[in-house]
Amino acid sequence: MYVQIIKTKTQYEKALQRFEKIFHAKANTKEGNEAQLLALVIKNYEDKHFKIDSPDPVEVIKYRMAQMNLTKTQLGEILGHATRVSVILSKKRKLTLEMVRNLHKKLNIPLESLVQAY
Repeated sequence: MYVQIIKTKTQYEKALQRFEKIFHAKANTKEGNEAQLLALVIKNYEDKHFKIDSPDPVEVIKYRMAQMNLTKTQLGEILGHATRVSVILSKKRKLTLEMVRNLHKKLNIPLESLVQAY
């Protein structure tokens, strides 16, 4: 078992192929240990080369509204500012701290998603 740090796409693809072959290996066996190490180096490579940007807060709010079938009126009640819903959703006005807290508490939107720059 020799696992090396993945530096190229070719190495990454070979590591994935090997990982697929030994994925179901039992823990604490030679192949099981190799699978664990491969998972770590594959994740490290993917984290560096396949970054996924977080959605901006307004997109997160719109998504949650769709999930919960919320109207703009209902969102206004949650925000505490019924008159500002349109300007918030059109990104003409930023969320206030109070709005962020309300969205987090009442719609269970993660704070990390609400405090992203946009």
